[in-house]
Amino acid sequence: MEEQKVYTAKDYKSDQYVRWCPGCGDHSIVNVLQKAMATLGIPPHQTVVVSGIGCSSRLPYYMNTYGFHTIHGRAAAIATGVKTANPDLTVWQISGDGDCLAIGGNHFIHSVRRNVDINVVLMNNKIYGLTKGQYSPTSDRGFVTKSSPYGTVEDPFIPAELVFGARGTFFARSLDVELSVSQEVLVEAARHKGTSVVELLQNCVIFNNNIHSYVADKEFRADRTIHLRHGEKMIFGKDHNRGLVLDGYKLNAVTIGENGVTLDDILVHDAKSPGNFLHQSLAMMDGHELPLAIGVIRNVEAPVYDQEVARQVKEVTAKVPYHSLREFLLHGETWEVK
Repeated sequence: MEEQKVYTAKDYKSDQYVRWCPGCGDHSIVNVLQKAMATLGIPPHQTVVVSGIGCSSRLPYYMNTYGFHTIHGRAAAIATGVKTANPDLTVWQISGDGDCLAIGGNHFIHSVRRNVDINVVLMNNKIYGLTKGQYSPTSDRGFVTKSSPYGTVEDPFIPAELVFGARGTFFARSLDVELSVSQEVLVEAARHKGTSVVELLQNCVIFNNNIHSYVADKEFRADRTIHLRHGEKMIFGKDHNRGLVLDGYKLNAVTIGENGVTLDDILVHDAKSPGNFLHQSLAMMDGHELPLAIGVIRNVEAPVYDQEVARQVKEVTAKVPYHSLREFLLHGETWEVK
């Protein structure tokens, strides 16, 4: 029996010079992705990394896997085609908030709706970085940029909201500075059958520096984020004494030991619950009144697009009287043109 190769992150690194700005959050993301791939143990030649256009979309160049740097907003379409044509491949889609949710928004929601078995890594820095600082679909209302010099007059997309609206089966979130959490959710995303969406809140040091600092700074990260784990109590805080409870249909943050609150009152995270009401409520927490949820928020089973296509092709092929192009062309009535 052939011994299975043990992979390391180095096996997934290319020899290309990494052309991101020093301090860019993309550096940590490519590193944790390579570590996640090593943990999964899927050979590089069975892995494909597809991207669109943007700073984040340079990532395939830095991977020792198959890669496809496509056109703006079309990564989901290409990734869907790759996976459907060759279901044995593990397919990653790398995209930014502009590439994925603006020009690529329609492809994104339909890949989620179809539940294609691809892993979408959405790097969200709330800005167009490659084109030098225009506001993106996730930029906050009032945000001043080169394309909104007096502040934006529109509300942003919240990626989780789009995923749940398209009946998504997997959604997770992490921060570029939370390396272990990021690796954890990327591994779980790859193991999920269906479209996995991982939102990584990433810092752009040039055009949107510290945009996520209110939750990412180590000083108060423990109090403003909650790491959700399936089957575990929803507890957070630097003293691990705060938790989430339901007050009717509304989530509330409470302190254990105050006002009669005990550990038994704290909610247990169920990422595999088919209903998405609580999952969406958790994903919509933003770190202000309630802590920002990181970790795997939703992970449920549903029919998988590429598997259904393969099954259908097999069933139909078994019923037809021809099994090659020549047999198909000569099947039924034929005539010769002279």
